[in-house]
Amino acid sequence: MTKSALHWFRRDLRLADNKALAAAIESFARVHCVFVFDTEILDALDSRNDRRVEFIQRSVEELATAMAAQGGKLIVLHGRAREEIPRLARQLRVDCVFANRDYEPAAIARDASVADALSDDGIAFIRTKDQVIFEQDELLSGEGRPYTVFGAYRRSWLKRLPEADLQPAASADGRGRLAGQVQAADLPSLADLGFEATNLLQVGVMPGASGALRALQAFLPRMPDYRQARDHPAEDGVSYLSVHLRFGTISIRRLVKEALRDNGDGARAWLDELIWRDFYFSILYLFPHVIERAFRQELQHLSFSNRQDHFDAWCEGRTGYPLVDAGMRQLNHTGYMHNRLRMLTASFLVKDLHVDWRWGERYFAARLNDFDLAANNGGWQWAASTGNDAQPWFRIFNPVLQSRRFDADGRFIRRHVPELAAWESKFIHEPWKTTSSAGGSGGYPPPLVDHLVARQETLRMFEAATASRRRPRNQEDG
Repeated sequence: MTKSALHWFRRDLRLADNKALAAAIESFARVHCVFVFDTEILDALDSRNDRRVEFIQRSVEELATAMAAQGGKLIVLHGRAREEIPRLARQLRVDCVFANRDYEPAAIARDASVADALSDDGIAFIRTKDQVIFEQDELLSGEGRPYTVFGAYRRSWLKRLPEADLQPAASADGRGRLAGQVQAADLPSLADLGFEATNLLQVGVMPGASGALRALQAFLPRMPDYRQARDHPAEDGVSYLSVHLRFGTISIRRLVKEALRDNGDGARAWLDELIWRDFYFSILYLFPHVIERAFRQELQHLSFSNRQDHFDAWCEGRTGYPLVDAGMRQLNHTGYMHNRLRMLTASFLVKDLHVDWRWGERYFAARLNDFDLAANNGGWQWAASTGNDAQPWFRIFNPVLQSRRFDADGRFIRRHVPELAAWESKFIHEPWKTTSSAGGSGGYPPPLVDHLVARQETLRMFEAATASRRRPRNQEDG
């Protein structure tokens, strides 16, 4: 009997440079492929209008077309993956199931359950490294300890980066090996999955491997200017590839190799962002307590006021600080937020409104197209000064200075806060300090808090949590 395998697509929605798929094709004469719309994940979503589900559904549709071009047929299931995968493996009588490794605790638990069920049937379950360059505990200090500060991790990452880690998967061509005679249901529509169409395409997000390639090709000519342009949300300065990395419509190896082709400042700055991604995956795997608790244990019990009305205003983009509100409204309308604004809005929620960082983390998790547990948690804990940050906790972003520095002419603000569209640039960053003759507020609210007053309360809050430390000097990031 011809030996066969099953490749389980998860966060790797592509045929090219797919480590587990390539390993299956290389080792077995016949390879079936499956994607499961996992109801354990879908049923937990708080909206039936979720851009990520549409992104996945469209990407899976493109993947199925690409497989058909190579003579295969993608099996698409809708149910609990921990049950569907063992059942399908038994039905197909495969010898082995391949998948690329996932590092989130819930996924690890799911995979352990699948592995146990497969083992009972004598079926191997092989997982490979695909979505990171260094995984789990591959990158440790000379003393064998995890890196908990990015600078040291980055130096080690660059020093120890072997060429083998950047090589694409050995084979991307499954012609003659991808199984095509399986009776599989047609690809479910969004309605079949219980979801509605979104504005995903209207806001410029192109799913699938073709969308990833288009985004990369558009970014490469801009990459030399990345270091200067990336902090200005009104500029087209970033790569827009994070959602494609999240769902694996492009490989991390491809992006790292593109960054390494250019030794300029822009390429090095972009490479740093890719290294940050590996770093946060490592932190999540080695310190899983960060999901619910502060990485820095001494800051676990900060005395947040947690005013619901302040949190609601932050969510809806009506804090009275224009750049903060523009960022939140961008997120709500598009599912995307510029990275500079992720830092600013997070700092504002925690250090101006004194709301627990976990509230904001959950809000972003529900709305970001590119939501990734490791990066989202790491970013929020960084902004809240409870996580992996070499800077002291008394760094507090000033929302007005950030606005003047990174959106000086107010173009981004006007794009997302129409109440201020007619305001002159010199007034738009602090509308509460001017009269209606400056352009008219159009119903724009006054600021919820005075930043300088809120900042002093933040210092007291952190000092109380770290009482043994001497009070730091008055400093501010600006």
